[in-house]
Amino acid sequence: MNKNESINVLGEELLLCGDDPITGFFRDGYCNTCNEDMGSHTVCIQATQDFLEYSRFIGNDLSTPNPDFGFQGLKEGDSWCLCAARWLQAYKKNMAPNVYLTKTHIRSLEIIPLELLKKFAVDLN
Repeated sequence: MNKNESINVLGEELLLCGDDPITGFFRDGYCNTCNEDMGSHTVCIQATQDFLEYSRFIGNDLSTPNPDFGFQGLKEGDSWCLCAARWLQAYKKNMAPNVYLTKTHIRSLEIIPLELLKKFAVDLN
């Protein structure tokens, strides 16, 4: 399992998304990906209560702790590497959370246009 190049959507070095709770396909805090990452866990989001409730409603409960997997559950304000298709799905339902472009892997652009991500960016000057 080789990690793809750690580049963000701006063409720069991919920055840490979150380590409390630890996130990423590789559980290293980064939204890195590889061919085995079928969900493309590449979008670094800033969780909102609305998004967490929406996600639970559609069957992807990110807020309930799961100690068997060492998962404490997300709360509003947490950073998390979300599947690109899941983010796009939330966007289409007007439930998309904000994103960190500097922490979002360039491979997310295979699913989500950069201009759309920029509308939700919390780290653009």
